[in-house]
Amino acid sequence: MDFLTLIGVFIGFAALLGGNMLEGGSWNSLLNGPAALIVIGGTIGAALLQTPKDRIRRSLSLLPWIITPPPTPFSEGVKRSVKWAMAARKEGLLGLETLSETEKDLFARKGLQLLVDGSEPEDIRRVLENDLIIIEGRDADAVRFYESMGGYAPTIGILGAVMGLISVMQNLADPSQLGPGIAVAFVATIYGVAFANLLLIPIANKLAMCVQEQSRYRELIIEAIVAIAEGENPKAIEMKLNGYIP
Repeated sequence: MDFLTLIGVFIGFAALLGGNMLEGGSWNSLLNGPAALIVIGGTIGAALLQTPKDRIRRSLSLLPWIITPPPTPFSEGVKRSVKWAMAARKEGLLGLETLSETEKDLFARKGLQLLVDGSEPEDIRRVLENDLIIIEGRDADAVRFYESMGGYAPTIGILGAVMGLISVMQNLADPSQLGPGIAVAFVATIYGVAFANLLLIPIANKLAMCVQEQSRYRELIIEAIVAIAEGENPKAIEMKLNGYIP
């Protein structure tokens, strides 16, 4: 579990509320149902409008990554790759068939199966890199769902501010209506900017980093599989792959 995510969210919103209180305000002044409805509802609605259903489903499935990032065991990947290379050296490529059947990583399993089938190194690289591009592109598109919400939220907040000011202008003759209208105007802007910069954009950036780490790990697997197909020495393969370890 990545506790820095929880700590970051806590510090961000604590700083916002703490600064407001130090300026003489209260946390109650930042609670406004109409403003929250405008900003949250408008932001989600705009993001849903531009995003296909399948991409939304993938975006939601990636969200837990901000707390529990997917594993990218570079060191373990190097060790497994050396194990594959040693098995291929001793038993030939057909000796990898048993290892491929027990491999949990579907990407690595496909690479091992290509080895067992006797595919040429260039063909193996082309197939695996094509899969890598597709997977990375799919996940990057899913991350853009949160990027888009981070872009829409401040604008929707300004829209809420304008709506609040319209309410104020319509009730200038009734002083009792001025306070709520002004509150919606300013709080909606705060909600839009705060949600975008303290939550949505950081979520998108965190997920993008996770996607990059996953791609880097798959690049390690590609290099290992191709090196085995080219008959490289296990020790040389290990030295080459160690460069991927953070």
